Amino acid sequence: MGSDRPIQLSLLGEDSGLAAAIARNLGQGFDARYLSDFEGQRRPDWKDQCDVVLLDFRNEAAGNHERGFTLMDEIHSSPSRPPIVALCDEDDRPLMMQVLERGAYDTLANPPNIAELRLILQRAHKMRTAEKELERLRAEARNEGKLHELLGTSSAMQELFALAQKIGPCDVSVLITGETGTGKELLARAIHQMSGRAARSMVAFSCANLPENLIEAELFGHEKGAFTGAISSRRGRLETADQGTLFLDEIGDLGLGLQPKLLRVLQERTFERLGSNTTINVNIRLICATNRDLGEMMQQGQFRDDLYYRLNVVQMHLPPLRERRDDIPLLAQHFLHMSAQQFNKKVKRFSQPALHALEEYAWPGNVRELENAVQRSVVLSEGHTVDVWHLPSAIRSSCDVAIATRSYETEVRQFKRRLLLRTLRECGWRKAESARSLGVARGYLHRLINQLEINEHEEEKRPGPAISRPPQDAIAAKQVM
Repeated sequence: MGSDRPIQLSLLGEDSGLAAAIARNLGQGFDARYLSDFEGQRRPDWKDQCDVVLLDFRNEAAGNHERGFTLMDEIHSSPSRPPIVALCDEDDRPLMMQVLERGAYDTLANPPNIAELRLILQRAHKMRTAEKELERLRAEARNEGKLHELLGTSSAMQELFALAQKIGPCDVSVLITGETGTGKELLARAIHQMSGRAARSMVAFSCANLPENLIEAELFGHEKGAFTGAISSRRGRLETADQGTLFLDEIGDLGLGLQPKLLRVLQERTFERLGSNTTINVNIRLICATNRDLGEMMQQGQFRDDLYYRLNVVQMHLPPLRERRDDIPLLAQHFLHMSAQQFNKKVKRFSQPALHALEEYAWPGNVRELENAVQRSVVLSEGHTVDVWHLPSAIRSSCDVAIATRSYETEVRQFKRRLLLRTLRECGWRKAESARSLGVARGYLHRLINQLEINEHEEEKRPGPAISRPPQDAIAAKQVM
């Protein structure tokens, strides 16, 4: 389980006998306790003292599950929000689907297979532990406030944050490179916030796909009558950013005719409006961004080398999202929280398959695409959980094979390995006794040990005293193996 502390399990339902049998057969690693409706009302803090809830829908009146759904809503609204595993009648598929839509982690047919139940409870606990860690990291990132809205715990982003903190207070030009949607403007704003110019404005302007004359008018401003349509004088972005920061996005799209004019501003700190001979002094910090290779453009004569070296005092590269997949859960949960607040939705988490799908997708649109995908999913969800079918079709289709492969090969292999390792330790690593306990041939057991690379010196999940294993474990072992 990765910890010496047993999983705290609360069993809710009307059948105290079933709850006692489950608690007895779960074995080591679980601290299970039955909770009646009366006890739950008397101890409203029980939700904060458990890791997973096992909720029994089986004994409720046919077609009437309001008590169970009310309990689910109460659990989801508690600060600790422990995951819920629901026990349903095997033939009641509509109820199982409804319970999942209301935010249950998983469902299991009654009476449960103990080996399967144990695995599901462990995975639910692991998922909630990961969620708590993501919430903690998001709170830390939010509380630091040093990099504006940028989030990232990957090593690449941490190195970038450290560099930004060093250059932020230094009044040097910065060139930010990276693919579209990686957050280049957010990084520019973070640098501005850490500079001595933070009290003044950061003016942003994108040069992408604009004609040269329009870019010139926007940057330098113009006098009345300077060109057709100039019915009044107008300040440009350079004047507006005076004493502050000017952020020029997609600087690679700046035409060759305008590049020497921008270079003069950087060298002389002066310029003239269109249609005027009056020199205007300006004091700005320039931060530029591009998704193009300016070095290659310079070699091809598409970008001036003197301007390139003026802009490229400090270069910072924002990696694409596919190169920092460790940040995907953190970013996705952050966007889910923001979208839920924006649209007044009660969604709080992603299902495990949905999170796997987000982690597997290539994200050609980077963080911007992730934000849009999460926003769409939150809008479509009706319960507390975003599931796979809420995600855009491109994400679902690209991840179906990977998720299916992971589910069959990885999960089953891990289950086999845990079961085999546990049995061997309980039997003192006596192969013949272990084979009898599992109900398999000794030769087959030896092949499994070799295939799963199990050895007697492993340290994972050291058991305490041996416990009697429920017969369902042996049945499950035969079925899986």
